[in-house]
Amino acid sequence: MSASPPHEAAKVASSLPTSSRRLLLNGLLLAGIGAIAASGKAVLVKLAYRHGADATGLLALRMLIAFPFFIAMGMWAARRAQPLSRADKWGVLLLGFSGYYLSSYLDFLGLQYISATLERLILYLSPTLVVLIALVVLKQKPTRMQVAALLVSYLGVLLAFGHDIQLDGQRTVIGSALVFGGALSYAVYLFGSGQAVLRIGAVRLTAYASMVACVLCIGQYLLLQPVSALWSYAPPVYWLSLVNGTLCTVLPVLAIMVGVKRIGSSLAAQVSMLGPVSTIVLSVWLLDEPMGLWQGIGTVLVLAGVLLVGSGLAKKH
Repeated sequence: MSASPPHEAAKVASSLPTSSRRLLLNGLLLAGIGAIAASGKAVLVKLAYRHGADATGLLALRMLIAFPFFIAMGMWAARRAQPLSRADKWGVLLLGFSGYYLSSYLDFLGLQYISATLERLILYLSPTLVVLIALVVLKQKPTRMQVAALLVSYLGVLLAFGHDIQLDGQRTVIGSALVFGGALSYAVYLFGSGQAVLRIGAVRLTAYASMVACVLCIGQYLLLQPVSALWSYAPPVYWLSLVNGTLCTVLPVLAIMVGVKRIGSSLAAQVSMLGPVSTIVLSVWLLDEPMGLWQGIGTVLVLAGVLLVGSGLAKKH
């Protein structure tokens, strides 16, 4: 579907009836809250690392906290739905592994090496990776807008990467590769979930795939470390994980989902531009991470590239 860009949202709102205007504004607010809340995850993880936590433990704590909420979402979504077919069950397992387990694990590992700002910019490449996957798998010919979007986005990441690599070259390379792997894994999920969403439903698919990821993350921890180690972290790790599992995991899923329903996926995607910007603000404020000129320019280019991707997709629907 086509949607108006953010700077025209006010004009659209003023021309709508009061009830429709309220739905539009509420949708914009929810999408914005979801984007900002999701962006806080990287900052919380970086803060927890300062207290001696490790990636596997943090991921297990996050999923332990979020698990009950996803179970409730799944039960609510399935109350009137048809049982899943065998093929859809396998699909949910694979999507849960790719989209919420592997991508999260690689992301958490990468955050041990790179800044929260660079991590968010790399993750924000997911929409462009979906376009690349579609071009390769479906053998589509790229449009000029798609080529421009890809070039602008990856130039932006390269500029931010160049800024960080001057501070710590080897760690930046390792961390960027891990986070890019997470972004690619999530892009595979986005690409593969297209048809599944139509059959299963967005809420149920998200809840089920998240539940699969919760089991995998917790199971991975139990395989690698004793249960007692999960309760041996410094106290700040637990309240940081509580905020991460609720406000930065469950809340964004619900807020963005309801926001998309009210304002459409195109406009919601454009509102999500708040995510990288809020990550920069939080990382500078809470983590004292340096913010250079090239990193700022890179951020603008990544956002512009993703905006071009969203505009190109909107014209198709």
